[in-house]
Amino acid sequence: MRGGGYCFVPREWSETSSRAPSRHRFLRRVRCLRPTAGAFILPSMSLKNAALLAFIGTLLLTILFIVGFISDVLNVSQGLIPPAKVLSSLIYSFAALTVTVFFFLFHKTQS
Repeated sequence: MRGGGYCFVPREWSETSSRAPSRHRFLRRVRCLRPTAGAFILPSMSLKNAALLAFIGTLLLTILFIVGFISDVLNVSQGLIPPAKVLSSLIYSFAALTVTVFFFLFHKTQS
């Protein structure tokens, strides 16, 4: 990585240690924990695009959970599964719906 950053140096590699590698080889082995400013994995991905991608993913997941909830309600009405299964399915559907609404509103507030 280029530029400065906070780097992790193992204690056993301190300069007084007999196991310390030469300085040139040592500097090539050190990995910085914090990347330098401007080093992004996807520089074209803005916060608004990331929020839209998260919204689409959670929307698909919400549709899947709601279809599962409807299926569980129909199966309980026919006596195929216990009624307790509907409660967990309802909780999953509600949680997915709230996260979807959050990402939708987050996407709308980004400029």
